[in-house]
Amino acid sequence: MTSRRNVEDAVLDAARACVEAFGIRRTTLTDVARRAGVSRPTVYRRWPDVTALVADLLTRELLALLDRAGEQGGGTARERLTAQADGLMRRALRHPLFTRIIDHEPETMAVYAFQRLGTSQFAALDLLRTGIEDGQADGSIRGGDPEALARVVLLSVQGLMTSRRLTEDVLDEDALVAEARRLLDGYLAPEGDR
Repeated sequence: MTSRRNVEDAVLDAARACVEAFGIRRTTLTDVARRAGVSRPTVYRRWPDVTALVADLLTRELLALLDRAGEQGGGTARERLTAQADGLMRRALRHPLFTRIIDHEPETMAVYAFQRLGTSQFAALDLLRTGIEDGQADGSIRGGDPEALARVVLLSVQGLMTSRRLTEDVLDEDALVAEARRLLDGYLAPEGDR
């Protein structure tokens, strides 16, 4: 018998394939169930609509990116934090699901950009807060409320990633990520390092 977790992963994998192929607006729970090889009631019991399913899918994908971001090591905490942001941005800018949504259905991300934080953003804040506290302890990150600093870093990186089309005529991916690193490094640097 298939575990609930395996069924959930199969449904989320199918949802990702559908969204990448057709977009959110043209994806139905019936399409997802068919692609996942499960019954429609199996999908409907867990997700009442495509919006809820896509929210869980985005959370899963973003958490996977964050797990990889935490793998950066070496140097000061500020150097590690900017390296993590660099790696995260590069992976997100190349991620087929995110690029599809940002390029064709950016309104999907609007609630998380303008109204409230989601699960993956809270996970990112936890990672950032820890890195900032480590940097304040080793002297590589300026003083201040770690939560406030983490929010500004999160919103800066998120804004640059989701608005990348507004810079592509003057900055390729490498240049955009380099500018983000400079921005974060300068923002987080202690007064004497600026």
